[in-house]
Amino acid sequence: MMIEMNKDSDDELPNNPIEAQGLLIKAVYKKFGDQALSVIEEVLGKQGKALGLKLRNKIPDTRLSTVAKAFSKSFSQDLIKVISISDKKFHITGNKCPFGLENTSRSLCEAVMAIDREYFCAATGKKVKLQILKTVAAEDPICDTIYLIENENK
Repeated sequence: MMIEMNKDSDDELPNNPIEAQGLLIKAVYKKFGDQALSVIEEVLGKQGKALGLKLRNKIPDTRLSTVAKAFSKSFSQDLIKVISISDKKFHITGNKCPFGLENTSRSLCEAVMAIDREYFCAATGKKVKLQILKTVAAEDPICDTIYLIENENK
């Protein structure tokens, strides 16, 4: 079977695997709308968990600060800015979405960010709360995200 590339889509060629994944996510969301969000969240959550477990085996300890430093190194400093790192809180901002979700929807961002939430949960071995204060997906000028270790005494 021969598959022909659509010549009109050359302007949307991805620069890396994360951008390619973002194109797929946006296409699924465009076709199925909010019905796709739970599937996107579930699958990306599994990806995040797998990545977090791999990291856990490579780092000297599972403190949030250690995981956050390793996470930060995987991004260009042009893309994200670390606001604070501690063993209870990791706060970052970004000016561009690695998945290319700019001007899509907050709900799509929240579903996709399951990848980060589960990454931090798996790598730290703790319940991590993800707070998305701002997102370029909802036309905010930046992404502003906080990861918090949930109270362990609950």
